[in-house]
Amino acid sequence: MAIDLNGAVTCVTGAGRGIGEATARALADAGAQVVLGDIDEARVQQVAADIGPRATAMKLDVADPASFTAFIEQARTLGAVDLLVNNAGIQRTGEFTSQALEMQLREIQINLGGVITGMHLVLGDMQARNYGHIVNISSMAGKMTVPGAAVYTASKFGVASLSRAVRAELTDSDVTLTTLLPAAVQTDLTAGLDIRGVPKSSPDDVAREILASCRHGQAEVTLPRWLAPVGTVEQIIPERLGNFIKRAVGAQERISADNEHARQYRERTSRS
Repeated sequence: MAIDLNGAVTCVTGAGRGIGEATARALADAGAQVVLGDIDEARVQQVAADIGPRATAMKLDVADPASFTAFIEQARTLGAVDLLVNNAGIQRTGEFTSQALEMQLREIQINLGGVITGMHLVLGDMQARNYGHIVNISSMAGKMTVPGAAVYTASKFGVASLSRAVRAELTDSDVTLTTLLPAAVQTDLTAGLDIRGVPKSSPDDVAREILASCRHGQAEVTLPRWLAPVGTVEQIIPERLGNFIKRAVGAQERISADNEHARQYRERTSRS
């Protein structure tokens, strides 16, 4: 079932930059009231001020259920939540055993735990109203394993499978849940990585697909759309062949960047 964005109460996590910022701006342009959350409070407040009176911002740590609860309660002062975009996420790259366990667990808490918390907080009310839409941002890494980003891959697989399982519980409801699976998006998350040959999208491209999902409510959307069969290919071909191909193209070395852009991103997200 489509939801009407004009006047809708919408929530976007990770809205201080990248996909979240672009989505918040697009929702406000569509007439929605937007509550922006981000762990970088100064940045998200600046974005909301730039958007104007339809935007409200607050600090949000999606890995902290109390913080997420306060965020949703703030949104409910405007009315029932019609749309939740679970966008907040981080990515750590490098050999699995070389990464700090603390940061690996933090990555799971943000990328997957935040989605679980957000859905848990809004879905019951949406079901009671029989109205609402959730967009969970996964990744094509949620369909294809990526050496050099093992925990990120696991978290995005988790988002995709969680979303599919919850959709199975919503078959008799008009509430809809779309999983968005972009390839490489040109944000801080991919800055400094060697993503030559990988289909690229802009944050605005992703935002357009998020708003489109409010109309069609499709289950899974890849970006670009023609990537949809790729995950099936990985499941079909023997694992040893898949690993050979990944080694041949230098997948792990290309994603395990150590340059100024990558170091700045790691430093900023380490404070998250």
